[in-house]
Amino acid sequence: MADFPSKVTTETSSPHSQSSQQGGNSLRGLADNITVRMDMSFIRSVPAVLMMAEIFLGLLQWALIASAPYTLLPAYGWVMFVAVTMWILTTILFFMILFGTQQKLTSVPWPLTVMVYHGVATVLYLTAFLANAASVHPFYYTYFYGHMAAAAFFGAAVTVAYGASAFFSYLDWKGDGGNAATNTVPT
Repeated sequence: MADFPSKVTTETSSPHSQSSQQGGNSLRGLADNITVRMDMSFIRSVPAVLMMAEIFLGLLQWALIASAPYTLLPAYGWVMFVAVTMWILTTILFFMILFGTQQKLTSVPWPLTVMVYHGVATVLYLTAFLANAASVHPFYYTYFYGHMAAAAFFGAAVTVAYGASAFFSYLDWKGDGGNAATNTVPT
């Protein structure tokens, strides 16, 4: 037991000391500072599935309308504006949540922001769906009637998806009302 300290050697190093030995011009040191972490538990959650459905169904809706001569009726300008804008914003929000941006931007009240976003998106999509459904009839005897009718159906489906997202965002904003100790115990 007396010879224990003489047999043990300790060596410590850090990525910063290695890059400083190399003159600090290595890309390895830069790559060590950039961390990209995906929240895989988010992908399996109900809000993420709803957001993926919103992205997919919204893409179908505006692609169907864009494939037809939608400029003949002014109502489709509003439908396209809402569909494309909400599609882009939902895609950005999905990736922001997936990559954990809300942990980096702590000054933003994320549950409230997401709830307001989904609530506004629901109302906008409801108006776009109604405008789409009311404007299908002029295309009745044309090749594009099926496109516009399908776009109205997908508009209704996206409206329901945004409504469900608004509901789950409200529950997240309000809190689950459960035991506070369950939120503090690490898993």
